[in-house]
Amino acid sequence: MTSLRRSARVLLPCVLLLATLSGCDAPPRPTPDAGTPPPEDAGTLPWDGGYTVLEERGDNAEDPGVLAPCAFLPPVGTTPATCAEPSQFDLSACNLASLGSVPGDGIYQVRLRQEVPLEDGGTGGVTSHMYTQLRSDGGTTTLNGMPVGSKQQDAQSLFLGMTLQRPNGSVNRYALAGCESPEPGRFTGCLAICANGRVRTSATFEALRLTWEGREPESSGGLQRVSESYVAQGLPVDVYVAREHAYVVSINFYNRPGKDGGLSVFDVKDRSKPVLKKVISLPGDNYWNGVWAKGNALYVASADSGVVVFDISNPADPVLLRSLPGGAPLDVHTVLVEGDRLYGMSFAPTGETLVFDVSNPLEPVLRQRIHFPAGMLGDVPHDAFAHGDRLYLNHTTGGYFVLDVANLEDVKLLGTYPYANGYSHHSAVGTFAGRTIAFEGSEGPGSHLRILDVTDPAHIVKIGEFQLRSAPALSIHNMLLVGQRLYVAWYQEGVRVLDVSNPTQPRQVAHYNTFRETDPERSDDMYEGAVGIRVPGDGYVYVVDTSRGLLIFNAL
Repeated sequence: MTSLRRSARVLLPCVLLLATLSGCDAPPRPTPDAGTPPPEDAGTLPWDGGYTVLEERGDNAEDPGVLAPCAFLPPVGTTPATCAEPSQFDLSACNLASLGSVPGDGIYQVRLRQEVPLEDGGTGGVTSHMYTQLRSDGGTTTLNGMPVGSKQQDAQSLFLGMTLQRPNGSVNRYALAGCESPEPGRFTGCLAICANGRVRTSATFEALRLTWEGREPESSGGLQRVSESYVAQGLPVDVYVAREHAYVVSINFYNRPGKDGGLSVFDVKDRSKPVLKKVISLPGDNYWNGVWAKGNALYVASADSGVVVFDISNPADPVLLRSLPGGAPLDVHTVLVEGDRLYGMSFAPTGETLVFDVSNPLEPVLRQRIHFPAGMLGDVPHDAFAHGDRLYLNHTTGGYFVLDVANLEDVKLLGTYPYANGYSHHSAVGTFAGRTIAFEGSEGPGSHLRILDVTDPAHIVKIGEFQLRSAPALSIHNMLLVGQRLYVAWYQEGVRVLDVSNPTQPRQVAHYNTFRETDPERSDDMYEGAVGIRVPGDGYVYVVDTSRGLLIFNAL
């Protein structure tokens, strides 16, 4: 999961409008490169291993063109007497009457397009993203999680204004003016950003409401919620199920001020009525983003101390043993156990993958530290999947890596799959028709599911992909391959279950919308919704939603 803390420690290039808020210049961010998914009742023929290689265009790869028939009148680079006021927008070509249909409450992703000159003398578009939560119930309307200073919304107008003072003393003014609402759940308009009175950015935008209400049923395919348990600690992000207990880890997050992360333990013997048994939060060490178990050991990925090891001989009462490898602070973001190996993917200080021998689960022994020199900003390991003697490593901005780890004294990089504007985040790997197939997801605006033939790691090719509605700022998150079904936690898109028996033609067979605007602590942040998912084979699906907590569903 991406967070402001993670970005500050490592990482993400300035690709969102959040970057504009912090003073970075955002590079181009194009539109998604996957079409409408097949209907849920579409048939899938048995796969014979054949495919057509698909072009890789990266995440958000195309210029969407001008998004609204409006304009901010003062030119970029000028310093008008006032800057970013409602009167400075030309809305004469807009259907302002349609703005009356925009609800006063709702969470929207906002895609912006800024016109820029090209080297050939023409113009093109640079895209970026932000979010807004409109409130009419007495709550605070926000832009990217920050309160707006002024708001006007009525039958003929929609205007948001915000002033921010940056740490260096400069003052930025943001203004967003609605133009029209062409359909329910969407409105367009223009945006301006002024820095110390000088026009810095002028852009058109389209805003898409993130809830599926009225456009898709809550669930399909027989995926039904069995129970729901709120997690009070920080921002819950991952879960592991062992010995009829669910271990939920949480992180510190900017929209949960004063709430530390940590570990929440639920007794799930009765899946319809989980019981919270214990909460653990260590002072100064509670940004816990990943969790796994083996035998009587529970391993937690800590951003401060590496891998935290607990004894869960009594599963309801974990006992802290130690943090590994010890010594200097170490930011481990995710953990994975395969056989007698524990892998810990570390962001900082150097960006490396630690490998422990856990043949004695409570006494891990560090065997190797795998490190690749960073090729670009943020090029560090994020997550991994082990399949045979190979480790499939999501190496963030560096792409997707395939390693031979049969001999830890001689780890070999067999191949990589980089792509533009990407942040390789998570994957699952299996064998289909005799070929090794990876289901890979990036994280960030426009990220979605890629399906890669990794049989020959030196020549990885894309053979399929899957994306939901046309919302280029939405992001996929974690996934699990169970037989020929892929279970996906997809942030605001909730839980999606895909039939991948033919990897070139993935199709949705079930879903559950976990994202609700009215959930306690639900914010306009991009990284909201379903994030962690486990299918342990006990007849249930366990999902962590950032606001709703631990959700348990029946397995299909």
